[in-house]
Amino acid sequence: MNQKKEYYFPEGFWWGSASSAAQSEGAADRDGKSPSIWDYWYSIEPQRFHDQIGPQDTSGFYDHYKEDIKLLKELGHNSFRTGIQWSRLIPDGQGEVNQKAVDFYNDVFNELIALGIEPIVTLYHFDMPLALQQIGGWESREVVDAFTDYAKICFELFGDRVKFWVTFNEPVVPVEGGYLYDFHYPNVIDGRRAVQVGFNEILASAKAIEAYHKMELGGKIGIVLNVRPTYPRDPDNQGDIEAALAKDIFFNRSFLDPCVKGIFPKKLIKFLLENEVLPEYSKQDLKIIRDNTIDFLGVNYYSPSRAKERETKLELKEGLFMPDIYFEDYVWPEAKMNPYRGWEIYEKGIYDICKDIIENYDNIPFYISENGMGVESEERFLNEDGIIEDNYRIDFIKDHLRWLHKAIQEGANCMGYHLWTFIDNWSWCNAYKNRYGLVSLDLDTQKRTVKKSGRWFKELSDNNGFAE
Repeated sequence: MNQKKEYYFPEGFWWGSASSAAQSEGAADRDGKSPSIWDYWYSIEPQRFHDQIGPQDTSGFYDHYKEDIKLLKELGHNSFRTGIQWSRLIPDGQGEVNQKAVDFYNDVFNELIALGIEPIVTLYHFDMPLALQQIGGWESREVVDAFTDYAKICFELFGDRVKFWVTFNEPVVPVEGGYLYDFHYPNVIDGRRAVQVGFNEILASAKAIEAYHKMELGGKIGIVLNVRPTYPRDPDNQGDIEAALAKDIFFNRSFLDPCVKGIFPKKLIKFLLENEVLPEYSKQDLKIIRDNTIDFLGVNYYSPSRAKERETKLELKEGLFMPDIYFEDYVWPEAKMNPYRGWEIYEKGIYDICKDIIENYDNIPFYISENGMGVESEERFLNEDGIIEDNYRIDFIKDHLRWLHKAIQEGANCMGYHLWTFIDNWSWCNAYKNRYGLVSLDLDTQKRTVKKSGRWFKELSDNNGFAE
């Protein structure tokens, strides 16, 4: 008889899911909230959004939060990452605080805590207040200072109860989407400006960490990075190895190193110097970054990255810089793909990230802050009781947890696993094209229906793992 395999996790392990305020709250123009860059972009270019569905049409957490938090408990959550919308709390980005927003977020955090769910709260999740974008967004030092003030206000208002804070979710994405590859507003394609945006986000994060630690509120503050382990096409080919290294440095180490170690990778500095695109900064900025590193790391993992040596010269306008001059993307012929999202599913990547954190980042405390599978037209899997039988999602989670368990057995300092996401939510330009939730959403009626994976997730949490 085959012996049962067991995948149980450390005591106190976080089981939960992640969401963001901008993708779940709705009520985009109510109760004093001002436009964010998403509200504005949708108003001028709705055709850029799948089925022309914008950020006002979300899962309605603003109106349904009490019901949703009860459902979180019902599905086994002992932790939940949500966020604060800057444009709701401080409508102009700086200055007057919106009391209705204070009341709302107080209620959310109090409800979570009352049900034994640890709130992990993100300060910035791509949703710049439009008023601050109009003065330069993350290119502006004034916005860095405004973010620091906003963070302090959040700590003062909610820090007596919220004990885990996240400065930024995936700060590389505003760089990539907004300033390199045109999939986020302000739709700029300019590597020089992209570098400044990235530097200013790192500085803003460090300044918020500095402020939090000075307040001595007894909690922890970290950052959530989307880490994509980067593999060369041919591990024996030097050109491919160097291409993968360059891609890894630009999109992983550029944030990992300063946030965890307080310093930028030497190779990144070399690349920026040889292209004359170093950001504007002061020695004091570097000291702030060096002295204010994170307490914990959140790792978002969906798919790996692969690279090969450039086979064609990248044609750029004079004076323009793009990281892609050092590599070309590579599609592994053996890749298992999620056809709906166009992303490779590579479960071992989660293990490779954990080993990298052990070996290169002092085994800093971390948790898997997002992992998940978006699927189109899930109504195909409705059973006769009206429940979506998403066995593929259960298998996806199990396949990743096996590798995560192995890494923990080998010493990885992992605190938890969060799925993206709880209820099918609005997803930037993709809107509702792909569904990720443990709970399905009828967008017209706002009715919530637990999927098969939601009930299974409850068992996973109750058992602190699974056996097979």
